[in-house]
Amino acid sequence: MDAETILVVDDNREIVYSLGKLLEYEGYHVLKAYDGMEALDVLQAHHVDLILLDVMMPRLNGLSALMKIRETNKIPVIILSAKTEESDKVSGLIMGADDYISKPYNTAELVARVKAQLRRYHTWGGSAPKQEADKLVNGGLVLDKTRCIAIVDGTEVRLTATEYRILLLLMEHPGQVFPAEQIYERVWNELADYTVENTVMVHIRHIREKTEIDPRNPKYVKVVWGIGYKMEKYS
Repeated sequence: MDAETILVVDDNREIVYSLGKLLEYEGYHVLKAYDGMEALDVLQAHHVDLILLDVMMPRLNGLSALMKIRETNKIPVIILSAKTEESDKVSGLIMGADDYISKPYNTAELVARVKAQLRRYHTWGGSAPKQEADKLVNGGLVLDKTRCIAIVDGTEVRLTATEYRILLLLMEHPGQVFPAEQIYERVWNELADYTVENTVMVHIRHIREKTEIDPRNPKYVKVVWGIGYKMEKYS
């Protein structure tokens, strides 16, 4: 089997070099570009399986390059963004990025996210998964209502009955914030009291441990401080 090809795009040549060495060590073939225009040229000339794309670059920045890429290509794109560029992360996801990684990044997390996106992409045959009556799809997270399991970037995840019901509630209402008391009453079918918040919190933590690459920085199940929990919505 031929090695998968990853295009690394960043105007910082040291970052491109170090990322290239890391990915080559993991068995990937690496292509390099130092601005958005060069990235588009490389993409046109070579087969690429995934792109790591910086935001702040000369000539054509990462977000503008992403818009051009999405006109013709559905391959996974992971945005590389400094922690101070929160708006760029949001804009990147809206424009079609599959994930983002904050700089400075943890190399093990970066490799894990690359592998997850490639696994998801190949699992769905190079296209976005379609919504089906028995499945709820949100980004790389799929809830199979027939088998009562979650599928995260192509990998099956076993849930307890309670975890499944909580995740089902959140995925059926993406973006809606549910207070812990409301989650408890709808999942446990009991009236909530002041003690239920910790119970719900523990189950949310277990769901994150099973469905998130980095449970401490969750992508899907988010806390809205002082209010409750919600399922972040992705295309």
